This record gives sequence, structure tokens and C-alpha cells, in this order.
Amino acid sequence: MTAAGAGGNPPAPARAHPERRRRHTLYFLEHAARQRPVHLDTDIDMTRIQAHRGAARAAGRRYSVVTYLLHATGRVLHRHPEANAALAPARLFGLRGPRTVRFSGVTAKLALDRTVDGERTVLSALLPDLESADLDEIQARVDRYRGPGTERMPEFRGVRMLGRLPVPLGRLAFAAATRDPARRPGVLGTVAVSSLGHRPVDGFHSSGGTAITLCAGRVVERPVVKDGRLAIAPVMRLGLTFDHRVVDGAAAADVLGDLKQELEGFDDAEEDGTQPIARGAGADLRP
Repeated sequence: MTAAGAGGNPPAPARAHPERRRRHTLYFLEHAARQRPVHLDTDIDMTRIQAHRGAARAAGRRYSVVTYLLHATGRVLHRHPEANAALAPARLFGLRGPRTVRFSGVTAKLALDRTVDGERTVLSALLPDLESADLDEIQARVDRYRGPGTERMPEFRGVRMLGRLPVPLGRLAFAAATRDPARRPGVLGTVAVSSLGHRPVDGFHSSGGTAITLCAGRVVERPVVKDGRLAIAPVMRLGLTFDHRVVDGAAAADVLGDLKQELEGFDDAEEDGTQPIARGAGADLRP
């Protein structure tokens, strides 16, 4: 027995839609499926950051929330090299013990929501050297990728190629580009960052193909307790997904705690070189 459409006619058959603009995402998901993701999250009191954003806006400068997150991420992961790492592929038929590769610099892979040839897709922009970049440098990079014609930038030539190659060749090309851990910063970055704060999303988790993936929700006023009193503060939910093959839970919790401290204690005096922004590292957060 089949369902009838309008006027008693049978419904139109489903139509297959070839995925060309999203092929790079599907190849990436095959790669990321090998991870062993574990999810953590915490709430960030954004009072100081929102105050800084307001003062900067009054002075004619604009900083996005994700810029502050990238700024904090670079400094925190530089202090946690065990989390700024990747699993080395097994060799010698699995006889060699597991190894990780630790990266000297922090490169974020920032997810961008873009429309390419009429199809909505995700492009990933790489932002290297975050451990030493200041807010203005990071914002300038973010703005560049948010402008028109992002998909035509030379950085996304590989993405365009994957969409044109036959699927078997595209899959092999992606695997070849990501196999060598030493090349990962220039392909997948060393940490993945994604934000859905422009939508009514409080929190989410994703696995970005890196040892640490950070997911930022919206900033919204919520009741909080400060100094034993109930108050209203701008709060952002920050999710952290870690690959358990590379990082253990205690180390990942240190990273998340350090990020919380970095963001909540934000002080732009570091931008002038007068005092450090962090008030303690991950080790100081352990009981």
C-alpha cells in the first residue's frame, strides 16, 4: 500500500543529489571517524571580554567573540604541548609502540559557513602562530576569511580540487595529504575551533580531526553567583572534545580549566607588554 500525493497521484520519487561542494567534508569525516572522542564543557563568564569589546567598539575597533577564543587558545595550548599534538600512524606492521607528534606552534582550523556555487558548505581556514598573535592580528585574519569570495582564495585550492576529482582519487588525495603528522598543521591545523554563537545554540560538540576541538555557543545573560550573591552575567558555553588516543581526561580538563581562567580573567594589558594575561597555568588548577 503506497501513500498518495495531492489529488490522489502517487508522490514524486526521491531524487539523488550528487555532493560535489561538500566532498572535502565527507572525506574529512572518514578520517575523523578513527578518533576516540570524549566531550567536556564549561560555562565562561564573559563579563570582562564583553566590557573590552564595548570599549574597543567605542574607540572604533571591532573584535568578534571567536577572536578572543582564538587568542586564548593559542596561549593555553602553547602551555600544554601534550594537547597540541597528533597521533603518529602505526608502522612496521604495528610492532613499534604508539607515538604522538607534538607541534611547536599553535595553528587553529576555524570552521566557516560559506555558500559555494549555490550550495552551503563548510570551509576551514588555518590561522598559524596563535601563541604569539595579538587581538588585532587575529581579527584581521578572521575578517579576511569572512569577506566575499572566500571560496576563491588560493588557500582553498585543494578543496576545489577535491570537488573535481573522481571520488576514489579524491579519497586517496585526502589520505595522502593527512597521513604525515608533520604536515598536519598546514592541512588540518593543530586545534579545531568552531562557533555557532550567531544562532540560538547554547552548546554543542564536534570532532575536528585534531587532538582538541573547541565549540563555542552563544553569549547570553544568565544568573550566576558572584561573591555569594546572585547576579546576571553574559555567559558562553564552551565545549571541548578531545581525542582519547592523544590526550587523557585529566590533561584535557586542565586545558579547559586554563581556557576558562584565561577568558574570564582577560586583561588587554598583555597587548602592551606590561603584564601577562594568564594568572596561572593548567597545573595550578589541579586540586
